[in-house]
Amino acid sequence: MGKVLTQKNRESNRSLFMNGDNRNSMAFAHFTLATRDVERTSDFFLQTLGWQPIDRPANIGRRAAWLLIAPGQEVHLLHVDAFEPSAFEKEFGRHIAFFYPVSEFDALKRRLVQFGAELIAPERSTPFDRFFFKDPNGYVFEIIEAGHAPEARSH
Repeated sequence: MGKVLTQKNRESNRSLFMNGDNRNSMAFAHFTLATRDVERTSDFFLQTLGWQPIDRPANIGRRAAWLLIAPGQEVHLLHVDAFEPSAFEKEFGRHIAFFYPVSEFDALKRRLVQFGAELIAPERSTPFDRFFFKDPNGYVFEIIEAGHAPEARSH
């Protein structure tokens, strides 16, 4: 197992990635979500989180959409007829987390509900604000207060 990063090192690493200065480390590029309705899913993310549609390769062979989350970060939506959400989509299971300005949490929650998301309260308390939501496909996302200090590791 690798070396555990301290809070100071974690903050420094986060800054390097966000500024694109760390050429020797991995950075997030994209994740792919299966869906029965690419257009509805694309519209959900555009209307709630502001993720913008971008050009996609022409050789996909199925309905698909690429959305820009942030510079260099994308989500790829692919149509899958038999898609079913996993029973493991939850806080202590599979979920996808994003930083978001805490001052905009209330407006985001309203948009999420308006477009069919289910808000989910966290099971575990933290020293920063956060919440979860389940999108109309059944995927679970965590929204975390942007700019907070990482939690200290308990021993």
